[in-house]
Amino acid sequence: MTNDWTEIQIELPVALLEQGAAIAQMAVPYGFYLEDYSDLTTEAPKIAHIDLIDEELLQKDRTKGILHLYISPEENPAEAVSFLTQRMEEEQLPYILKTTNIREEDWAYGWKKYYHPMRVGQRIVVCPSWEQYDRKDGDVLLKLDPGMAFGTGTHETTRLCLEMLEKYIQPGSKVLDIGCGSGILSICGVLLGAQSALGVDIDKTAVAVALENARLNGVEEKAAYLCGDLAVDVKGSFQVVCANIVADVILRLTPDVKRFLAPGGVYLTSGIIDTREQEVADALQAQNYQILEIHRQNGWCAIAARPNSK
Repeated sequence: MTNDWTEIQIELPVALLEQGAAIAQMAVPYGFYLEDYSDLTTEAPKIAHIDLIDEELLQKDRTKGILHLYISPEENPAEAVSFLTQRMEEEQLPYILKTTNIREEDWAYGWKKYYHPMRVGQRIVVCPSWEQYDRKDGDVLLKLDPGMAFGTGTHETTRLCLEMLEKYIQPGSKVLDIGCGSGILSICGVLLGAQSALGVDIDKTAVAVALENARLNGVEEKAAYLCGDLAVDVKGSFQVVCANIVADVILRLTPDVKRFLAPGGVYLTSGIIDTREQEVADALQAQNYQILEIHRQNGWCAIAARPNSK
């Protein structure tokens, strides 16, 4: 017997897809993708090395894209639909929303053939478990399969945060990953030399996936996970705190983060659309943080900050 998931499809003009994706990630922080054919004729030949594109693809409306989101059988899709509808209307986005039921394996595993080893930063290599990779000297190999929790390293927000982790993790560091998703950041922190890592996510599926990914990478003794709202149940102090979420949640979280930061600790925020960059930076500075650096890629940014010494 297979469980039926609910698929939510949201059609938007191409220019508004990123804004819609930020809202979608707040509603369902795992298992969504963008269907966008706007640059089909220019980008597909570069990727696939082809001269002819299937006629059916050429018929697609390239002025619009579709957000596909997935709700597990244990969750209430009506809540997600209600939230998405409210936020889309608040932002005055011209959208069309519809829902369908699909089998879990159809979306969770159908795209394995497109997922291959990927280098992030100088040393990190994210590799699916079914692929072979010849490790080079200095490589940090992170085994991660696509599936039911957000964060495989393919999205700019995750890559930006991984690049910063590579810089700021020191031997013996303790890492806190708020909104951990697949566990990619906490696991990578340990692989980079952290003494331990703690991941927190409000979604129990993400916590289960993160635990499995920790086992897959042999770091289950050093990486622990909690299911809860942001950092409500967290205790202790950490040299690195990561929040790869969205701007609105980062703004809500930032006033409380200092109580988790060890002296000299670094706060890494990502998942920030470029139009919200200044707002997040201003909020950090208002909380007496020094902005160390900002990394940007394809309309997204990540900010590294440290509390000013008093």
